[in-house]
Amino acid sequence: MNLIGKTIGIGLTGSHCTFAEVMPEIKRLVDAGANVIPIISHTVASTDTRFGKSEDWQQQLLDITGNAIISSIPEAEPLGPSKKLDVMVIAPCTGTSLSKLANAMTDSPVLMAAKATMRNLRPVVLAISTNDGLGLNAANIAKVAAAKNIFLVPYGQDAPEKKPNSLVARMELIQDTCEAALEGKQLQPMLVEKFRYMQ
Repeated sequence: MNLIGKTIGIGLTGSHCTFAEVMPEIKRLVDAGANVIPIISHTVASTDTRFGKSEDWQQQLLDITGNAIISSIPEAEPLGPSKKLDVMVIAPCTGTSLSKLANAMTDSPVLMAAKATMRNLRPVVLAISTNDGLGLNAANIAKVAAAKNIFLVPYGQDAPEKKPNSLVARMELIQDTCEAALEGKQLQPMLVEKFRYMQ
């Protein structure tokens, strides 16, 4: 499966420490021939952190994709009726966004875009980044992993000694996961080593 001519929604939620990993992967999707529509959560739209300013991250998204950023629920809602997206990616997907998606709560532009995609029975790809993936959010990971049309970018523990409950996806596998998801398949293996990769 190639991505030429595909329209991919890329939703960023507030795991700011992983944005630097995600941006090159968005460019890879564009370079592979996809039309990438950027969507950001309220947190991403309004929060500056030690990892960078919101304005700068948004400018990167504009520069990479060439498309206007969707940053409100009313802007995201038409993605459903229009059937614009072939696949929706949430990268990074925080524990908060994961828990809301798993429990059918739609209170951000990113989650609205995911809901709009699921409405059309099209794939949603999650690249998780959560400090409690092996804690309270473990139940939500299991829930989405068992759900129809939701696929996970392979993930693992990123800092097992310091943060034993933390799980982060291998962001460099976003494209491969999208290609597999478009064929209705989960990229395998889903559980991978992350912390050695990070060192």
